[in-house]
Amino acid sequence: MKTIISFILFLFGSTSLAFAQLTIDECQQLARENYPLIKKHQLIEQSAAYNLSNAAKAWLPQFQINVRATYQSDVTTFPIDLSLLGALGIPFPKIPTPAKDQYQATIEASQVLWDGGAIRAQQKLMKAGSEVERKQWGVEMYALEERVNQLFFGILLLNEQLKQNQLLTDELERNFTTVRKYMENGVATPSDLDVVRVEQLNAKQMRTQLQSVRKAFVEMLGIMTGNKLDENTDFIKPDIERSVMVANFYPLINRPELQLFEAQNNLFDSQKSLIKSASTPKLGLFLQGGLGRPGLNMLSNEFDLFYIGGIRLSWNFGTLYTQKNDLQKIEINKNIVETQKELFLYNIGLAVRRENQEIERLRSLMREDDEIIVLRENIRKSTEAKVANGAATVTDLMRELTHENLARQTKAAHEIDLLAAIYNLKNTTNN
Repeated sequence: MKTIISFILFLFGSTSLAFAQLTIDECQQLARENYPLIKKHQLIEQSAAYNLSNAAKAWLPQFQINVRATYQSDVTTFPIDLSLLGALGIPFPKIPTPAKDQYQATIEASQVLWDGGAIRAQQKLMKAGSEVERKQWGVEMYALEERVNQLFFGILLLNEQLKQNQLLTDELERNFTTVRKYMENGVATPSDLDVVRVEQLNAKQMRTQLQSVRKAFVEMLGIMTGNKLDENTDFIKPDIERSVMVANFYPLINRPELQLFEAQNNLFDSQKSLIKSASTPKLGLFLQGGLGRPGLNMLSNEFDLFYIGGIRLSWNFGTLYTQKNDLQKIEINKNIVETQKELFLYNIGLAVRRENQEIERLRSLMREDDEIIVLRENIRKSTEAKVANGAATVTDLMRELTHENLARQTKAAHEIDLLAAIYNLKNTTNN
């Protein structure tokens, strides 16, 4: 019993720890697995299998039952008056007159020998149609990654802002203690202490706002991934150096939209094959058996069994009237898809250049961020010394402290923006 309980606790413990830490790749994988379109993909696969199975069954023998009852205005009769032969003493058989109400029930079995490629073209068309649906599903699923990226990097940015907010809060607390000592020594006034207190309250309000936004982002990401995420979930920031290095290897475009364009062209080619096969002759065997009045003997007025078997050749020339126009319409559709592909590649090329420029801009800014922080820190320390000597006010110190905090926040924002830009480039090229 203890073993079973321990095993259950282990399972629950493993589940809770599984998402204690999450990388962006794990988030994207979980979002794909949780997205409702997964069910649509399964239905596409099942539908494709059924359609191909149905098309293949066209090669099996086909059976058809026909029953009819008719009444006709005239029937076949012998054109010579045979009663004259009797008057001359010449014997003649009695030929009955068929009834005008006739009945026939038949069952026919047929087997295709050659269909001009119609069945194969139908199978190719079904495969191509299913492939288009699969690629369309891939395009829809791919758009999911961009939304996951936005939420994930939004959370990372909020994490950095909360971290800087905590550093600011600690620094303000230290300054509050220092200014209070200055008051005891007569260097500062109560209003100076109020200035620090106001900044502390501002920092507290900002923290509350950042935490609220982060909670909303985490909840939305939890819904997309299908897992319960909370403020304790640690979202792992990608290694920036490795990301920058990998970003240099995204020259190729491997978007699912390109596969969709190709699948659509294959579908059009399959439609062409089916149209051409419709105008080819069809050859097959058939066997028909039935019961009718009359049977095959049209001069019999009795119900009779009969059968007919043989080979049948059929050729429908009617499709040739519209074949040329139908093929031209398909060619126009192919040209439309090709134009869409060219426009898509053009826009993707612009996006890649824009994102590369953004990456280079952020890398350039980050090279100066550290220097700015060092300078702001030096200015803040110098202002602290001036306040201690009465050469500057506490307001001056708060201003410099704010500038230093903003410099640190700017660096953190540039770092997250750079990671987001790199992953945007990765998302744009799908590499």
